[in-house]
Amino acid sequence: MDNILIENNILSIRKMDPSMAYDVHINSLDDDNRTFVPDEVFETVEDAEETINFIMESYDNEDGPFIYALIRKEDNKYIGHVQLVRIEEGWEIGYHIGKAYTGNGYATEAVNLYLEYLKNNSDVREVYGVALAANKASRRVLEKTGFKLYFEGMGQYQGEERKIIKSLKVLI
Repeated sequence: MDNILIENNILSIRKMDPSMAYDVHINSLDDDNRTFVPDEVFETVEDAEETINFIMESYDNEDGPFIYALIRKEDNKYIGHVQLVRIEEGWEIGYHIGKAYTGNGYATEAVNLYLEYLKNNSDVREVYGVALAANKASRRVLEKTGFKLYFEGMGQYQGEERKIIKSLKVLI
């Protein structure tokens, strides 16, 4: 299937399509998502589908954003997403696993798999991880996937001054 970027025995990372709108909507509504990435909350299926259409158009743009679905292989279920977006310093990785699927190592698996894809299929050699300092789960994922913390303090996060962390991973 040509919409699959990379996969292993646990996850498939693939291009988004409108058939995923309901699951994107449902997974976006959890409290963690509302707290840590409120701009990724889709109150209706239509909102999710509109965003997916934008994402699909972005696949052909060299500046992205590049947002891909995470599909659990055992049941072909959409469980979240992984993304690469341009920031001032270069490229930032992002990820979200729906609350119903957290605690199973899927975020770590997805980040490792996506970084492997980037290393082998792109010119990206440095990837940044930015998270709210209070987001312990995101911090753990960055640590477990080899990102090195280089900043903790006040900084811009979704247009507001917040306590954040910044980490870096060099792809070699």
